Amino acid sequence: MKKEIIIGAGAALFLFLVKQGLDPVPFFLLAGAMGALHYYLRNRGLEKNFETLEYKGEKEFISHVSFADIGGQETAKRELVEALDFLREEERTKALGIRPLKGILLTGPPGTGKTLMAKAAAHYMDSVFMAASGSEFIEMYAGVGAQRVRQLFSRARRLAQKMGKNRAVIFLDELEVLGGKRGKHTSHLEYDQTLNQLLVEMDGLRAEDGVRVLVIGATNRADLLDEALLRPGRFDRRVQVDLPAKEGRRKILEIHTKNKPLAHGVDLERVARDTFGFSGAHLESLVNEAAILSFRKGKQEISLEEMEEALDKVLLGERTDKQLRLEELERVAIHETGHALVSETLRPKSVRTLTIIPRGRALGFMRPAGEEERSLYTKKYMEEQIAICLGGAVAEEVIYGERSTGAANDLEQAARLARDMITTGLSSLGVVDEDCTPQKKIYREFQKIMTSQVERATTIIEAKKDHLQQAAVVLLAEEKISGAKLRQLLKMDPEPAATRTSA
Repeated sequence: MKKEIIIGAGAALFLFLVKQGLDPVPFFLLAGAMGALHYYLRNRGLEKNFETLEYKGEKEFISHVSFADIGGQETAKRELVEALDFLREEERTKALGIRPLKGILLTGPPGTGKTLMAKAAAHYMDSVFMAASGSEFIEMYAGVGAQRVRQLFSRARRLAQKMGKNRAVIFLDELEVLGGKRGKHTSHLEYDQTLNQLLVEMDGLRAEDGVRVLVIGATNRADLLDEALLRPGRFDRRVQVDLPAKEGRRKILEIHTKNKPLAHGVDLERVARDTFGFSGAHLESLVNEAAILSFRKGKQEISLEEMEEALDKVLLGERTDKQLRLEELERVAIHETGHALVSETLRPKSVRTLTIIPRGRALGFMRPAGEEERSLYTKKYMEEQIAICLGGAVAEEVIYGERSTGAANDLEQAARLARDMITTGLSSLGVVDEDCTPQKKIYREFQKIMTSQVERATTIIEAKKDHLQQAAVVLLAEEKISGAKLRQLLKMDPEPAATRTSA
């Protein structure tokens, strides 16, 4: 209403002055210039702020995500809930003299559920939830980021009061952008000023405040954060949100398949076993892709076939339209069968499927069967893994007399494993330091490891050269075969015939 009154009064005054003989042209020119300047500054970011800018989380101040909606992070949830109980049970914490927490830092790989954890924390505390990304604070103009930090904290308090709540959670995603180590950006100090303001705001949080504000930060690069941000009194708790283990992956799959019709025979335990290294985001994408594949095929349920195809898609990408020549397809079939033969020889029943269907940048793929998850790797295990990686290139050399560029990624993996063996003291050099050990010595050991595993793979492939070629012919005809069928073709299935038939 005030705005309309001011505009009306201004228009009336302008008309009065025009009637008195005042020339209006300069006024129009000045108004146009001021309007253009305002528009320019607004679009360049000087007038953008958290009062008017719609940022991530702006439209959802109350979180409806609970800890029950998050699977696979039991340890992280338990640690986070314990920290939140310090804030919920104020009388007990005061009686024990516990200093209230101001900030909690969630660290871990992308897609592991850090944002969901923050939303669940807000729901658990019955508080207002506001979220912003670190990149939204930084502009090329000095002082803008600091202003936005002040506005964010101020707005969180006002919203909590407006909604009748005495707590507010501020979630800062990509914290490494906002809270990176000071002194790195020598060109201008906008980053440092923004971080300084965040430190000031966190220092200003008091237990006596009418609205208790908790800052939850998330990052997958905690090593980039400024030490002042991590010291006690700011981010007091650090919760690691890791990739889920097999049991956690199964729980996540159960959550994401709750509202989806699964066909009889879909074993989520098996899917969880085959998805080692998947994050929660990957698993959600897997289930969604399986549902899309069922929709394309006109099915009413999601079967194991769609699950396995979706797994290949998430790992490697969508099927490509590459039209390979027959001799190239034959070489790919030999290559992938070589991997499988070495793998089955060293680790029986270790192959789940074998395919020569091009996906993404891969012309073929051997998907290993799910195995027990490891935290430590022995010398024997790593040597076997190197031999499996080299199996494809060696098979090409045995059958065709030369290798191809298709083994480039395999060679990179094998080389990385060999370097890891050397640097972790698993080679014949024993404990080494890359800075102190002569590079020639390290190079000779690297060549020794690679040469020995090439010879190992060659021995395995030459011993079953005929079976390898027969299996490659079947793979070429069917494009995709199971591990059980592969073992039959290679004459390596240790199971009795009756068991094989029932499987």
